[in-house]
Amino acid sequence: MKSRTYLPYYFIAPAAIVIFGIALYPILHTFFISLHQINLKFPDLGMSFIWFENYIRLFQDGRAMGALFNTIFFTVSTVALELVFGMIIAILMDRALRFRGILRATVLIPWAMPTVVAAMLWRWMYNDQSGIINAILYGTGIIPEYIQFLAEPALAWTAVIVTEVWKTTPFMALLLLAGLQVIPREVYEASEIDGASKVRTFFTITLPLLRPVLLVALLFRTLDAFRVFDVIFVMTGGGPGNATESLSLYTYKTMFGALDFGYGSALSVLTFVCVIIISVLYIKFIGTRGQQ
Repeated sequence: MKSRTYLPYYFIAPAAIVIFGIALYPILHTFFISLHQINLKFPDLGMSFIWFENYIRLFQDGRAMGALFNTIFFTVSTVALELVFGMIIAILMDRALRFRGILRATVLIPWAMPTVVAAMLWRWMYNDQSGIINAILYGTGIIPEYIQFLAEPALAWTAVIVTEVWKTTPFMALLLLAGLQVIPREVYEASEIDGASKVRTFFTITLPLLRPVLLVALLFRTLDAFRVFDVIFVMTGGGPGNATESLSLYTYKTMFGALDFGYGSALSVLTFVCVIIISVLYIKFIGTRGQQ
């Protein structure tokens, strides 16, 4: 009886060991490093235990708080736009259109493109000397002269957000399309017989039945957007100044630019804590309601 009781744990043990080695141990080790002062620019100082001084410094660091605000702004803006456009595209692909296959293949192109390549492509398009966006706007008389999109904070943010939305909206659309296709058509037929409008059908039938898929889509995209690095690194490098610097980018600059691994680890832990909070909130407010 005892062997049968512990048998499930024997089966789980290999996976648990792998998870601990790959995921949990690096997290714990990063937290351990964040409690120390480690700067490779001054190797003679060694590794000194300083308790939570790095975390106190973090909340006193205006640049870190600015990077956190930038990350939240980027996450909210991109995920909201991706949800709206992704829902529209998913509904169009779900309908029996004549060119539905071509539409689906076309939508996949941005998502299939590597992020660094897409960011570099859009950076060239925004170029203030030979970019096609400036050429179109100037050629049509919309602007009197070429604009330095990536040199102004507001325009730089707009450029980065547009690039991210263009790149990742197909992912959102594919997940929502999968959710739409499992909704029984009889439900829509009954709603049509009852005389419900398209708008009311969407809010009373489609959205409630899509809630489990919405949880997965929003959770994946929010966590991915909050950890944004590559798009901003390639397009603006966090500039102009630090206007578009994200938390991940600031962590990278701290650890591999300033070689301050203690403080950089504290920034990494902050990112990890924020990700955990976001996950818990999504599961609590979307996942729980979906089970009711």
